[in-house]
Amino acid sequence: MAELPEEELDAADLLATLLGCPPEMLDVSLDQLRTLAVVHTTGTAQRAARVLGREQSSVQKQLDNLNKAATRLVGEALVVKQGRGKNFLFTPSGEEVVALAVRTLRSWTDSLHRSRRRVGSTVTFGTTEFTVEFLGAVWPTLREDFERRDVHLNIEHVRTRDLWRKLDAKKVDLVCGSFAAEPGKPPNLPYDFLEWHRERVALLTNLTARELPDTPVTAGKLPHLPLLAPTAGLLSQFLGRWYGPDYRGRLDVIADIDSLNYGLNLLNAQLLHGCMLTTERVADAALEGRLPGRDLRKITLADDYDPALEIATGIFARTGERERYADDHPLNLLWNAFAQATPSRSVPTALPG
Repeated sequence: MAELPEEELDAADLLATLLGCPPEMLDVSLDQLRTLAVVHTTGTAQRAARVLGREQSSVQKQLDNLNKAATRLVGEALVVKQGRGKNFLFTPSGEEVVALAVRTLRSWTDSLHRSRRRVGSTVTFGTTEFTVEFLGAVWPTLREDFERRDVHLNIEHVRTRDLWRKLDAKKVDLVCGSFAAEPGKPPNLPYDFLEWHRERVALLTNLTARELPDTPVTAGKLPHLPLLAPTAGLLSQFLGRWYGPDYRGRLDVIADIDSLNYGLNLLNAQLLHGCMLTTERVADAALEGRLPGRDLRKITLADDYDPALEIATGIFARTGERERYADDHPLNLLWNAFAQATPSRSVPTALPG
């Protein structure tokens, strides 16, 4: 009897596997798997129901159905109640299924995002709190075309510390943000970059002119001023480049701040007396009353900081991705709209890794 070709054997094996799936396994839905993963993350059916926006009884019913299916399939339930108010206990089989559920759901979601990007039905734009206005400047020129083609523009808030992680993970297609750059030099980052503008950093302070005169603060003087220091993000890049990764030990840090508004409110309420490093645009907005900033002063920095740094703001895309799409793909339409609207009319630049 002649042997079947290898490719036919592979197809036969695949069909045998697909047709041999147990009915109990086929009855498990993605929704049930998500519920199981949420319960694993939150600890209880009650907390999972709150997160999912469902009744606790609905969540518990899904767990019961999963436990029955698992018991028939492998002889072990997935999750066990431990008593009122206590987190559920996940069996070894339960831990394996949760891990599989997370991988499956992430894989499906990523695949959907890839398909939407490819066909151009959705484009996701990431922006920080202070770069939303850049998107607002170009959106009126695109709105009618996007709506006519039923293209969905998804806008996601991204913090500066997460810009590259979100872009690398393909959670966003384009991102508008800022980073510390040397004057006159293009950023050495592995992305396509469209520069919008540059500006310097400055200090905002509620110290009196006697405590801190209205003269530029030198690199040697800054470590002796009471400073509200960022825990991460754009401005921490400046301090890290100037004073090293252990800058918090070299500066007189009187408070850790993880957001601009928190620092402004501390100074505005006179709860702390000191200085906060910020952008010139933000400092001007505080002085003009567009941000919290009663009785604050803006102090410039001297030119002796090494290296010389300024804030570069612009649009980023993954290197070479735009070239894989047609000119009328939403990603390219959005990029080109920024290129036309940018004050410097910058030419898109692919940067080295």
